[in-house]
Amino acid sequence: MAERVIETFDLERRFGSLVAVNKVTFDVQKGELFGLLGPNGAGKTTLLKLLTGQLDPTSGRCAVLGRNPSEDPIAVKRSIGIVPEVESPPSFLTGKEYLQFIGLIRDLKDIELKADHWIQYMDMAEVQNTPCKDLSKGTRQKLMVAAALIHEPPLLFLDEPFSGLDPHYQKLIKEYLTGYLERGGTIFMCTHILEIAEKMCTKIGIISKGEIVAIGSPSQLKKEGEGLDSVFMRYTESPGATK
Repeated sequence: MAERVIETFDLERRFGSLVAVNKVTFDVQKGELFGLLGPNGAGKTTLLKLLTGQLDPTSGRCAVLGRNPSEDPIAVKRSIGIVPEVESPPSFLTGKEYLQFIGLIRDLKDIELKADHWIQYMDMAEVQNTPCKDLSKGTRQKLMVAAALIHEPPLLFLDEPFSGLDPHYQKLIKEYLTGYLERGGTIFMCTHILEIAEKMCTKIGIISKGEIVAIGSPSQLKKEGEGLDSVFMRYTESPGATK
């Protein structure tokens, strides 16, 4: 039986009268790349924050690597890597100091070697001496990706990880993530880039108005002759359009 690394049951999050995540139930198994797709405001980032212990649910439950992120958020965060929707490394540190800081709080050995490896791999020599506030948007995004991967976690949460990156670095990260999956890692990814989702994801969930309206492999969701863009429109274009 496959190992479930993420499980949710009737997970709900309300902000006053707004239901941002509505009775969501699904699971992600070890080795999967689960892509969460949905329109702006559909609940993607809120769901990711519930799973990573950044928000508490209003009701329902979830488990990440066997732990409840609401009850034990520190343990969950120790075990995962997160690339947030908005890149936000601390402005007063250089990029390299930020990677070293991440290594310290992760209690990594060979921090210097690991930081230098990612600086070289992501071609961002400018982070050696440049404060994060003075880095370009693309370099800050590469830095956040490196910080999420530097401790080689068993589970990654990626919120629009390709945002702000040119095609060269998108390709570089895709190649790394492919190898990461082959080594037994698991990925939960929110993305608007349907082409990347169609090529990379082994399982896809489509969320609309806080509800999971479709879930399955790309081949299971697509009708004959369809691309993932057509599937996306079919499930999200209008109320009740789920067939």
